[in-house]
Amino acid sequence: MRKYKCKYTKKHARERGLPLYALIAVMLFSVLPLSGCGREAGPESVRIGSLKGPTSLGILDLMDRAEKGETKHPYEFRMAVGADELLPLMAKGELDMALIPANVAAVLYHKTEGGVCVVDINTLGVLYLVTGDEAVAGPADLKGRTICLTGKGATPEASLRYVLDRSGLGEGDYVLEYRSEPTEVAALLAEDPSRVGLLPQPFATAALMQNGDLRIAMDMNAQWEQLQGGEGGGMVTGVTVVRREFLEEHEDVVEDFLEEHASSVDAVNGDPEKGAAMAVRAGIVAKEAIAAEAIPRCNLVCVTGEEMKAALSAYLEALAGFDAGLIGGALPEEDFYY
Repeated sequence: MRKYKCKYTKKHARERGLPLYALIAVMLFSVLPLSGCGREAGPESVRIGSLKGPTSLGILDLMDRAEKGETKHPYEFRMAVGADELLPLMAKGELDMALIPANVAAVLYHKTEGGVCVVDINTLGVLYLVTGDEAVAGPADLKGRTICLTGKGATPEASLRYVLDRSGLGEGDYVLEYRSEPTEVAALLAEDPSRVGLLPQPFATAALMQNGDLRIAMDMNAQWEQLQGGEGGGMVTGVTVVRREFLEEHEDVVEDFLEEHASSVDAVNGDPEKGAAMAVRAGIVAKEAIAAEAIPRCNLVCVTGEEMKAALSAYLEALAGFDAGLIGGALPEEDFYY
């Protein structure tokens, strides 16, 4: 990133025949507009898209401060139900940044021929194995069990199969039963707590609060980290991508966003009750009580640099081993990572 220095000395004034008061006026007017000349003017607003889910929880404080005019740059937020609504907007340049699922970011990278790159991981694992059966405490206990989940052929199944496979269980050792919505899985567990279900947050927390017989048997993110042996980090649910053209034109703005994103994550994690109120206002979670309990389990982060690359690349490699189509057919190139 280019840096500039502003200098205007008495020597310059003498050479130009300027009196002292004129020198002072020149110096004042040169620093007032941007509090430091040379910094390129930012865009009128930074257009950010996100989803109504855990990946948006970490930016709630940033959204609140932006609305009050307390951010370094003006932000314009757009929240969607599905990633398919945001991807065309990114491709057409109608959004500058987007918080989307990690595998979808890889797909977008391929579709735009490298037109986007990842600047941070915003959410780690949000999948939990829920049951009322006290005998289930780890992957080995799922042998011979039926596991209810959503997303046949999608990332929840891929993540579960990865953990079970690395734990020594083959496909014939368990049965997967699919439902179209997490609420359907929760309903099955409420009807029969002895069943086992894989649920994302905040649905896992909602299920626990609605039925005292249920419990979290496994945190899939913790299982993933354990299987990685401390290398590569945990599961990666959501990342933040930026259009490469925007990054090249406004790298300082992106750097400022990363600082404000990290601050926002700290604020939401540090005060889940305040975050819960904002989550309800944003339409992400229906009830504050559920949101307040779920936020600490959502693994909200702002991971950048080499740590981001290590965790994300390891996760994408695992998904590619299950189905390369989940990441757009191939692993992204090095320029995918900021």
